[in-house]
Amino acid sequence: MTDYKDPENTILIELENGEVVIELLPDIAPDHCARMKELARAGMYDGVVFHRVIDGFMAQTGDVQFGNQNKDFELRRAGTGGSDLPNVKAEFSGIPHDRGTIGAARSQDPNSANSQFFINFSDNHFLNRQYTVYGRVISGMEAVDKITRGEPAQYPDVMISVKVAADA
Repeated sequence: MTDYKDPENTILIELENGEVVIELLPDIAPDHCARMKELARAGMYDGVVFHRVIDGFMAQTGDVQFGNQNKDFELRRAGTGGSDLPNVKAEFSGIPHDRGTIGAARSQDPNSANSQFFINFSDNHFLNRQYTVYGRVISGMEAVDKITRGEPAQYPDVMISVKVAADA
């Protein structure tokens, strides 16, 4: 097992193109970090597609309701759902949306984050203080860069498995 600074707050995402290691920021956004760990531990993210991937912007995933289906009908609906858990209130901070940061996806309501998240492909500072940043990629960004683009892509990439490093 690799030594991580804080295994309890490190997320391991297995993609077809490699492993992505995310350092969560519980001091900045404790509720968002807790939700990601809860869903990862329940296996809810395993097999979930990247349903919205915009070149030069971000890759969005985490729709645990519809995102792990291979049927075209379900793929068209991916991105509209979340978990059965209550929404998470915004935890905006001064942490910028830099390349590799993890942001909480939400509807127009700032307090509507649930299970979906996105990984920034580039610095997207126009999102600062509008979307909660709660983690950053510390290794494996090259695998993120290879995620198939589309909304959704015809053959979207999936998160094969998502684990908390402390449990791996």
